Amino acid sequence: MVILGMVAPLGSMFFFSFFARDTGPDTLAYILTGNVVLALMFDNLDKVTSRFSFMRAMGNLDYYATLPVQKNVLILAVVLSFLLLSLPSLVFTILGGAVLLGVPLALHPVILIVIPLCTIPMAGIGALIGSIARTPQEAGSLSLLLTLVMLGLGPVLIPPSRLPDVMLILGRFSPATYAASALRQALLGPLTGQIVLDLTVLAGVMVVVLWLVGRKMDWRQD
Repeated sequence: MVILGMVAPLGSMFFFSFFARDTGPDTLAYILTGNVVLALMFDNLDKVTSRFSFMRAMGNLDYYATLPVQKNVLILAVVLSFLLLSLPSLVFTILGGAVLLGVPLALHPVILIVIPLCTIPMAGIGALIGSIARTPQEAGSLSLLLTLVMLGLGPVLIPPSRLPDVMLILGRFSPATYAASALRQALLGPLTGQIVLDLTVLAGVMVVVLWLVGRKMDWRQD
């Protein structure tokens, strides 16, 4: 699980390291943080989707529903467990990407808040997909499609100056845009007022998607 979460982002940055070194530090910063977001989505959105769809298909949720456990506790336990499992690949992606791209890190203590608020909304979206998809195959396809769409919309991997206006507008509706912005400021600096908006949006997405998961998940009547 940890290895798979590192392969795609590090492979992407290795490829870009040959072609983007002369594009300037701003573009390299977007490539680094965009691939960190990619790592978060692979390790959380996609894998939480798989976990919830598997639990539904195998009847595990029916079993858990017979136990004296609230479904919100189960949801949080799964989401937080994948957050913890993703930390090694996240750290390796950040450090490896900084070396590959030659981007100096300037870590700010706010990173301790940024990482959970970037990760939990992605995991929550994965839990929602896994809870409503009819089959694990459908859940996997939806998860992969959403991952690619969120990476392509807005200034996640690509600076806003290189994107058409319509992509910038659509990107405002993607949590990946705010996650990438928050990570750029926390990892590379400088910290600006934008961080407040980024974290507020991510916190809002987190609350909404976790509430929706609780509503949509099949469970006993309390």
